Amino acid sequence: MKKSIEPRAFVLPTPVWVVGTYDREEKPNVMTAAWGGICCTKPPCVGIAVQKVRHTHQGILERKAFTVSVPSENHVQETDYFGMASGKNTDKFAATGLTPVRSNVVDAPYVKEFPLVLECEVRHVVEIGTHTHIVGEIVGIKADEAVLGDKGLPDMHKVKPLVYAPEVRAYYGIGDFAGRGFAIGKKFGG
Repeated sequence: MKKSIEPRAFVLPTPVWVVGTYDREEKPNVMTAAWGGICCTKPPCVGIAVQKVRHTHQGILERKAFTVSVPSENHVQETDYFGMASGKNTDKFAATGLTPVRSNVVDAPYVKEFPLVLECEVRHVVEIGTHTHIVGEIVGIKADEAVLGDKGLPDMHKVKPLVYAPEVRAYYGIGDFAGRGFAIGKKFGG
């Protein structure tokens, strides 16, 4: 039997993304975001939810651009720190020893050491309660060659992205391969 749970911001899992932008002083800044996902295929877009009080919020809205750096499991400590510290009074790159890189596609920085980066231009901004939903069109993608698979696309097991369980504040790696999409379900027809 299923048990009812009080409505809340909950889904399992959420992605772990590091959103990059510049502030008014041109300082590169990043924040960890778990409220995000793909929201359109054509044009390719992602949506992120950022609290208005976050230093990153202002940078994204002023620059009309952001990056999404996808951290791998071996950078879980730095990723967690990026979500705890504020860019208003902390240089998160200096604190962690990671490297900011200026995107050559959008006006935002990304994390050099993270294997996959989406470069986004802001297309829509929707105020929703405590968060602003920001839709960014993916206008560039960068991936370390070491994480590319047979078809030249990032391979999940090489990227080793993190996922997050928000209610228990826990990071996880990705599990084993379970089946090929748009194939394994064919036994039921279609």
